[in-house]
Amino acid sequence: MQIIDGKLVASQVLEEVKGDIDRLKAAGITPGLAVVLVGDDPASQVYVNSKVKKCGELGMHSRKIVLPADASQEELLEVIRELNADASIHGILVQSPPPPHIDEAAVVLEIDPAKDVDGFHPENVAKLVMEDESGFVPCTPLGCIRLLKAAGIETAGANAVVIGRSMIVGKPMAHLLMSKQSNATVTVAHSRTKNLPELCRSADIIVAAIGRPSFVTAEFVKDGAVVIDVGINRVEDASAKRGYRIVGDVAYDEVAPRCRAITPVPGGVGPMTIAMLMANTVKACRQQTGA
Repeated sequence: MQIIDGKLVASQVLEEVKGDIDRLKAAGITPGLAVVLVGDDPASQVYVNSKVKKCGELGMHSRKIVLPADASQEELLEVIRELNADASIHGILVQSPPPPHIDEAAVVLEIDPAKDVDGFHPENVAKLVMEDESGFVPCTPLGCIRLLKAAGIETAGANAVVIGRSMIVGKPMAHLLMSKQSNATVTVAHSRTKNLPELCRSADIIVAAIGRPSFVTAEFVKDGAVVIDVGINRVEDASAKRGYRIVGDVAYDEVAPRCRAITPVPGGVGPMTIAMLMANTVKACRQQTGA
């Protein structure tokens, strides 16, 4: 059984990105990422700060813009318009989720598709479906594909089941797996899927992105399957220092022995998301500058 080390693969991606940034800077171009946060949600603050810190480590320009929790929709959209027009910013990310009064769909539509490094704008979604490589793919599923390649997992001809149908992970993951680069046969499962364990037992590759702690148990997995666990769930644990621990959507201890390869949580898919965000930002910079 192979444990797919997301930290190691992410470090390899970031090393490649650093080389690209150094070459761009030698040509007088510095990639720039703007991260916008509305409100003071602690988890969102951690995510935003980690992205800004990573930009600094790589030598990338970054802007962190924090709006108060009661900022209006129009105030947020005006910030995005300013960033769209800022030539020093090549990627724009608005931290999700925003406060309830913010229309997130309208926010996504306002971002220039050329700077939409999250890959959520309809233009980039269309490019993913059409396999147009000039578009941007959401960072988490893009990272999952990189993990499969790094682990030497053959996707061509494989039966894959994606559990979850979100626009952030499930749907783009399915498109990446069925693309002409991956050539897998894909089933997308969700909360209304009947006989889910039986369906998953037919899979050579399972991608769990349903947001339920330890949902995928041993009965879901055939011997020799590959399991990619996208879930990040906080569960109470009085014995843990912080009073909680982080677990995935997969019951790791009982599933891992059945697997050919599996990603742990933490340390699997998580580190890949920020690495692919940095890679998308450099790609955006190149496309905007012609470098």
